[in-house]
Amino acid sequence: MLFNSFEFWMFFAAVMLACQVSPPRGARAILVVASFAFYGMWDTRLMLLLAACVVFNFFTGLAIGGALQAGRGAKALLAFAVAANLGLLGFFKYFGFFVASLSSLATLPAGVLALHVVLPVAISFYTFEAISYNVDVYRGNVPARRNFVDFALFISFFPHLVAGPIIRPGHFFPQLAAHRRLSGEDLRWGAVQIVKGLIKKTVFADNFAVIANAYFNGGVGESGALAAWIGTLAFSMQIYFDFAGYTDIARGCARLLGYEFPPNFERPYLAANIAEFWRRWHISLSTWLRDYLYIPLGGNRRGKARVYVNLLITMGLGGLWHGASWNFLAWGLYHGILLAAHRAWREWRGAPPPVGAVRHALGRAAATAVTFLGVTLGWVAFRAPDFATTWKVLGDLFAGSLAPDLSLPDRFLPLIIATLLWVVLDRDRRLQYWLSSGAGFAGMLKVSSAFALALLVLELFSRTDISVPFIYFQF
Repeated sequence: MLFNSFEFWMFFAAVMLACQVSPPRGARAILVVASFAFYGMWDTRLMLLLAACVVFNFFTGLAIGGALQAGRGAKALLAFAVAANLGLLGFFKYFGFFVASLSSLATLPAGVLALHVVLPVAISFYTFEAISYNVDVYRGNVPARRNFVDFALFISFFPHLVAGPIIRPGHFFPQLAAHRRLSGEDLRWGAVQIVKGLIKKTVFADNFAVIANAYFNGGVGESGALAAWIGTLAFSMQIYFDFAGYTDIARGCARLLGYEFPPNFERPYLAANIAEFWRRWHISLSTWLRDYLYIPLGGNRRGKARVYVNLLITMGLGGLWHGASWNFLAWGLYHGILLAAHRAWREWRGAPPPVGAVRHALGRAAATAVTFLGVTLGWVAFRAPDFATTWKVLGDLFAGSLAPDLSLPDRFLPLIIATLLWVVLDRDRRLQYWLSSGAGFAGMLKVSSAFALALLVLELFSRTDISVPFIYFQF
């Protein structure tokens, strides 16, 4: 059940209404049941796996909390909890990849060691949330949760269940004590976020997907450089609008149900260097990797060489988190190398000399363009199914014919113009304030106008004939 489907919004309206007429505890129980039902619509068998994750980590959190009070055994319990969660993720997500790689290295006949393992939707997201809960209990950042319904809601809450943001227990649990009721501000802010998310997904992401798929699914190795660049740039825009659109919808839905999610994107393609890009892109994952992997590995504390190794390990594993393939590992290592190179260059250069406003603006614009180009080239490995296709795409980009190919760009230029207009409007804080301010009839009129505008834009600009799933649903 997709966020951009009629069925989801009927489901959401029913859940929202039920929560509004129920007391706080009853509303939380309704949300847990609704979240499991939402997950079960993908595959009813997966509800058992999600339930097992909830039950297991609820009790490991209690055990770790008890061990901390007793003064012994907490570290061993934490290691057990983390290992069990990673083992679950590893079996379902990486077993097939491991077997295929082993069979290839050992030249085993096809079918040997074969075991078809279905990848459960959202397992990467809720496993990381479960790990962060156990670690935070061990670190004393949050107490072990003793209310099972509250903990189950933290893991399974359906707006963020399938594709994030990755919620921290220290952010979510305090909201349970607030017993917030839906206010006019919540309604307006949530509605605006949902409208923005639907526009990003349906108008931009799905149309960029048509262009990207035309190249990556049939034009690789047979197209010129122009088509390759258009297809690659289209995917770069698709993945941003797709994932950012999902996040906007998730945050809007959560707000309408009385909860707040942190932002997951801060205009990442306007970053002036790769480190800034990762402070703006998939913020909940990048900060998770920093706090639960990079810093425990030693972070910046064990010398320059170790810093670079830690960056490569963190980003390589971050790449594998996205999917079980050598391409995802290569994508992660590519970003690790870029981060290490940026850090080394910054240390060698030192503090930049002061310059005038115009020179600073021009320098930042150039740095932003270079950063965007580097990120876009990295998306080739992310989008291509294997190394062979990756090399073919790179060959098309840098060695392909410059002859124009008119089969791809028919909707590319209108989309680029619409994207630039969107960037301008999205940066206008006055417009966002106008949409989210006001009370009574005036406020509701603004919300209604926003929804009407969204429907009009969808009618005028959306040319796709199918409902395209969100990219991050596969992770």
